Amino acid sequence: MLFFRLWEVHDVALFLSITLYLCHSVGSISVSSSQRNLIRSVQDDVFFSVDVASSGVPTIRWSFMSGAVSRAVGAWRPGGFTNISQDYSERVKACDNGSMLLSDLKLQDAGYYVVTAEDPDGNSRDLGFILKVNEVLYEDLQYLFVTALALMVAAALLMLAMWLLHQGCRKLGAWRRRRQMPGEAFKRSPENQS
Repeated sequence: MLFFRLWEVHDVALFLSITLYLCHSVGSISVSSSQRNLIRSVQDDVFFSVDVASSGVPTIRWSFMSGAVSRAVGAWRPGGFTNISQDYSERVKACDNGSMLLSDLKLQDAGYYVVTAEDPDGNSRDLGFILKVNEVLYEDLQYLFVTALALMVAAALLMLAMWLLHQGCRKLGAWRRRRQMPGEAFKRSPENQS
């Protein structure tokens, strides 16, 4: 009976140590965000706000996925290295807390963004964001207005050119008629009638 009793204590100790290890590894890193569905317009900026809590200095990785494309945005370690991919090098600003600012949005930026935080022990957590990018209607209207204005200016210049050509043709016709009848022009002149 003593053998079973020690064996039960040994099992309990093993179970507790495994449980403590799992609780420690689960709690060693966490990623959270208050807003994960984001809607912006073309040429706006978007701030992907996250809070990363880790027992050590984590490595932050951002990636992008859409129906047609999957690519890395960048990776960095707070206070250390920053490695932003060439597609995003001019538009991404990495923050030490894991957050990321993406500026000058394009329609192609719409999709699913994933942040992965990994602690020095190899534990990692992921968090996803959905970004929707809308076209800006007023830019389309502005483009149409500028195009219509340019067409009106071109039409006005063509009308002016046509009027000037018409006036030039009339004067040229009158000059030719006067040239063909020099005697009559001489007789009708007021100086010759006196």
